[in-house]
Amino acid sequence: MKTSPHCYRRCKCILSLQSASRVYEKWQKVGRIIFVYYKPAGMEEQMEELRQQLEKQCLINTELHRQNKDLEQRLQEKEKLLQELHTQYHDIEFPASSGIDNEAEFRKSRAAVIASEPIQETLDILKSRVKKTSSETALIVKSIQKNDFLSRLDDEQIAMMVDLLETLAIARGGEVIREGSEGDSMYIVAAGELLVTQSGRDLRTLTGGDVFGELAILYNCKRTATVKAKTEVRLWCMERQTYRTIITNKSKKKREQLLGFLKTSRTLKDLNDVQLSKIIDSMEEVKYQNKDVIVREGAEANTFYIILKGEVLVTKNVNGLQKPIRRMGKGEHFGEQALIREVLRTATCTADGPVTCFSIDKEVFEETIPVEHLELFDDSKMLQEARAPEKSSLGSTLRFKDLVPVLYQEGRYQGDPVTLGVGGFGRVQLVPPTFSTNAPCCCPRGLKDAFLQMTTVNHGKYYAMKRVGKKHIVAKRQEEHMLFEKKILKAIQCDFIVRLHAAFKDTRYIYMVMEFCGGGEIWTKLKEVGRFDEQVAVFCTACVVEAYAYLHKKSIMYRDLKPENLMLDVRGYVKLVDFGFAREMVRGEKTYSFVGTPEYMAPEIIKNQGHDFAVDFWSLGILIYELLVGSPPFSSSEPQKIYAKILDGVLNYPPYLSEAAKSIISKLCRPRPGQRLGNTKNGIKDVRHHRWFSNMNWHKLRMAQLDAPTIRLIRKGPCYINFDRFPQDQTKAEEEFSGWDRDF
Repeated sequence: MKTSPHCYRRCKCILSLQSASRVYEKWQKVGRIIFVYYKPAGMEEQMEELRQQLEKQCLINTELHRQNKDLEQRLQEKEKLLQELHTQYHDIEFPASSGIDNEAEFRKSRAAVIASEPIQETLDILKSRVKKTSSETALIVKSIQKNDFLSRLDDEQIAMMVDLLETLAIARGGEVIREGSEGDSMYIVAAGELLVTQSGRDLRTLTGGDVFGELAILYNCKRTATVKAKTEVRLWCMERQTYRTIITNKSKKKREQLLGFLKTSRTLKDLNDVQLSKIIDSMEEVKYQNKDVIVREGAEANTFYIILKGEVLVTKNVNGLQKPIRRMGKGEHFGEQALIREVLRTATCTADGPVTCFSIDKEVFEETIPVEHLELFDDSKMLQEARAPEKSSLGSTLRFKDLVPVLYQEGRYQGDPVTLGVGGFGRVQLVPPTFSTNAPCCCPRGLKDAFLQMTTVNHGKYYAMKRVGKKHIVAKRQEEHMLFEKKILKAIQCDFIVRLHAAFKDTRYIYMVMEFCGGGEIWTKLKEVGRFDEQVAVFCTACVVEAYAYLHKKSIMYRDLKPENLMLDVRGYVKLVDFGFAREMVRGEKTYSFVGTPEYMAPEIIKNQGHDFAVDFWSLGILIYELLVGSPPFSSSEPQKIYAKILDGVLNYPPYLSEAAKSIISKLCRPRPGQRLGNTKNGIKDVRHHRWFSNMNWHKLRMAQLDAPTIRLIRKGPCYINFDRFPQDQTKAEEEFSGWDRDF
């Protein structure tokens, strides 16, 4: 048999080198036995040489494979080291952070609640002024401008901060901030070095120009690290009350000033304060440099301007030349006719030096104020209605000593009282409206009959009893909030808001006995499934819209919307709970409290600009986003980063959100409160009529005639099956005798 090199190459192509060698050896043996007479001379030597080459190639391949594995292992070790270094760098750079932003797809923990103490209206801030040199002023301004949160302040606010920062000297080794303590001041390093530690571990060194503790000027937060002086240190500092007073007072004065400016307009003079206030909420601040043309003669007019700062030169075209007509300054306005009719600009307005204006365009104005048919709010009737509480037929029969806690029947907490929820301001326990076997024998027999009647009326067997320590309420200065929560809950009769049946107090606690919603928290359900499908989210949001409609009609703003404050009843309908931050408001007025949950706060709360019912519509947009995505759009492990993101206002939507969902979220979360869906001239009707709710039958929802899609989220079992489990609270609150709860 004549040997052909093609045979070997064919084997090499089809099989591995080793397999090809074995096949060829078998073929060689067959050839020697059967076709020995045809084998050419020297064939064995050639085969041996090929075999040796194959073995050598196999050894090379094996060595290369080993080297590749070694390289892969070394690469993995380097990647691991890089990750550790990145984590260490993050801890040093952001000591308050417990993790990287947006690391998880869904929110895992309950949102923190923030309630700032009341602002001291008469705080004397003039005596604390300290004169600064130009270099000191430059250092402070530079520090503020590079800070994530403070950089959002405007020029006037920064100037006021610079003016009112006090100086503080710290000796070497002195402690400025202690980890775990409550903070009330922010600091800027003027000179020296400080060491930041957390749990005994060194994190970073602070030097001239560094800002720290700035979160404390917003609310009484706990310090997350300790700061000590490494050398003698000089600091600039400001207390929270000083900061909030200057920011709030500035916002109030600016608003009053704008209201006065608008009242001088001939076009707007017939509008009342409520409507003028809504116009202010819709206006935006715009700045112009010297020689910038604000409006041009002959152009289509569609914007109204009020001059806040600077001067505007008005000129008119005469024979091709711009002839000066007049000069306008602070408080004067132009373009008002553009709001109500189609007109062309009759003159050119140019900035003469830097100019700041407040402006509103025609489209936004028409959404805000229906000029043709003024809809005036009759606040007196609303307030009268809100102040006439409906008497509860249950409060008179329910007695505190007859309420005993329900106990867990199984699991690790078996025998402990059932706790439905734990928050920053209390604990909610499950109690039955039936007599305990240990109830005092002196209790009147008629009370048991009243309980039986109450159970029949309410179609349920249990109550949720909220218990809050009185000492804690006083320490946090939340007495007014608690009293108002009881007041409005007793007055409310709405199927989308939890009912209050009775309230009690003793020397340690106040108690509110409320309707029990057996379906559990929306927060718990959202955590279980990750995110809701659109049908469920639409239904939940629609229930909130109905609750809002009721509250706003009663002149009550809610201010604490989030999944944790939404409960499901046994039918799957959603009810609003926890009214600790609710407030009664006259339309057109503003409040300046810093309250709420960071991820849900509207920009005007963070900026201390004054807020009203519009904040509820902002939080509605945030809620829709979280229900559909699993986490709110503005989130971080650090509150100041949350506030910075909210002020930036950039909404990033995942690809699976529908266009209708993105539309309603973006319209509810407009930065200017007067432009938000629900806060324009048609009010909450615009929310109901949005296409995201196109399949919602609002009448049937109000009549509870819809099959709730949320029903599939409710588990069957013991009455507490749909709630997280909490250990029993063994501690007892201190007694409190100030008497603030005299009428509770």
